[in-house]
Amino acid sequence: MRRDTFLKSLAALAATGAFPLSALAAANVKMMIPANPGGGWDATGRALGKALQESGAASSVTYDNKGGAAGALGLAQFINGSKGDPNALMVMGAVMLGGLITGKPPVSLSQVTPIARLTSEYNVFVLPANSPFKTMADVIAQLKKDPGSVKWGGGSRGSTEHIAAAMIAREVGVDPSKINYVAFRGGGEATAAILGGNVTVGGSGYSEFAEYINTGKMKALAVTSDARLKGVNVPTLKEQGINVVIGNWRGVYGAPGISAAERQTLTEMILKAVKSKSWMEASEKNNWTAAVLTGAAFEKFVDDDFASLRATMVKSGMV
Repeated sequence: MRRDTFLKSLAALAATGAFPLSALAAANVKMMIPANPGGGWDATGRALGKALQESGAASSVTYDNKGGAAGALGLAQFINGSKGDPNALMVMGAVMLGGLITGKPPVSLSQVTPIARLTSEYNVFVLPANSPFKTMADVIAQLKKDPGSVKWGGGSRGSTEHIAAAMIAREVGVDPSKINYVAFRGGGEATAAILGGNVTVGGSGYSEFAEYINTGKMKALAVTSDARLKGVNVPTLKEQGINVVIGNWRGVYGAPGISAAERQTLTEMILKAVKSKSWMEASEKNNWTAAVLTGAAFEKFVDDDFASLRATMVKSGMV
């Protein structure tokens, strides 16, 4: 059979659904990372891309970083540029939900296709190494004295560290609307601001600050988990009398307008990737907790978490 005839035959089979979708889809995955390089979404997207290739679920992966507005700019680009593309993926998570609540952009997650939740992680609050403060108690004392003088640095408005800062203020009797929160477009920018002493306190996923904590360039104050993280000698907020627990999860969505079969193929690819050696190694290195959830269960989880986050943010004076 001539090559052009063979290719036409393949195309005809694909069009009628007679050719297995898994044999056609995801040969070249396009990964939208709706944040600047250096943060948690960037680390997740690139670790997932490596795992997709290592597991054989994808032959290649290209990355597109588009930071801003808690992921809303990347989401808008993904919606407009990936319609019907069965090989497109976008990293997202709790931070995007918070940003959609506070920013109210003209795009929403209902326009794209839920694929899977991947991981869960807790935040850590840190001080620059040269900070005059030594403990969370020192920070709280200053917060009570002059809320605006404590500059909290972290991800976009509506991020889990932003919500946590507002919750901390509320718990210690400070008006949450008075917190001085400085939002950065990506983890790299936030890290640079903390290392440079340009913010009083920094917050992010523990994995993003771990190397700086371990080398003494940042001093860890507290984690937002219910109990101490495994292998991490940092007290929880609860241990320090501040009843705040909040987690951060990350996942992936597919493009708008893909078919149910294409969605299933992407789901199977992700499930294959998270079993790979490279994904396991990345999870251990970054202290990510496996939290894989797919299908209708993931869709319901996102809806429920959106409602829960909104309620928390209303209670904390952020909305």
